[in-house]
Amino acid sequence: MKQRVITAVIALIVFIPLAVIGGTPFDILALILGLIGLSEILVMRKKLLVSPEAIISGLAALFLIVPQNWLAFLPTIATRFTIFYFFVLVLLLYTVMTRNRFSFDDVGVLVLGALFVSLGFHYLIGARQAGVDTLFFLLLIVWTTDSGAYLIGRKIGKNKLAPHISPNKTWEGSIGGTLAALVVGLIFNLFWPQAGNWFMICGMTILLSAIGQAGDLVESALKRFYGVKDSGKILPGHGGILDRFDSLLFVLPFAHFIGLI
Repeated sequence: MKQRVITAVIALIVFIPLAVIGGTPFDILALILGLIGLSEILVMRKKLLVSPEAIISGLAALFLIVPQNWLAFLPTIATRFTIFYFFVLVLLLYTVMTRNRFSFDDVGVLVLGALFVSLGFHYLIGARQAGVDTLFFLLLIVWTTDSGAYLIGRKIGKNKLAPHISPNKTWEGSIGGTLAALVVGLIFNLFWPQAGNWFMICGMTILLSAIGQAGDLVESALKRFYGVKDSGKILPGHGGILDRFDSLLFVLPFAHFIGLI
């Protein structure tokens, strides 16, 4: 527990000032986090981090993560998604060059992993561009849901939420985490109002809290499939980047879908 707390404090000391500053420093942080997240998928898939497939998928991820102004030098026709698809084709060609030692299935994992991780961190940049208050509103929903679900689940949790994937999670904890996020979200909106009226804020908070928990379960399913306890070891006591950002990687795109970012 002590190591977990120390890691969390150090991570927040780095993350929060960069989030407040925004701009290029925060964009670079999001890019680094995204590439580390993709590398964790590569490791779980038992792929070398120094290999053609790692480099190609990393370049594909880079073009999805970076903000649009970083791509101003490109011709109009070369959008981030056309470039991403170019690297998908290169990965497919690589299956031929390796005589299927690197297979179509491997391509599928890396392409899906790059889409999932990279767009999530791209929208992290988008949330900061929408405003530091918007970014922290989303972060607080995720953090409060996570903490509330853990504390309430430990205290009164009895009914398992998804025992085949994450046996420690309970319905009581899940509902408690969402209620905690709702309270914190409403208090936050007293000082830094987000888009919409109070009814919309309540609905938005409940929706994003539930989606964040779904993202947590998806990452748990991914780790269970690959037979690992943590996605990585970069954060002592916490695991990997995907372990810490699993909920946000779902919440941020949905925040974009509903027009918050």
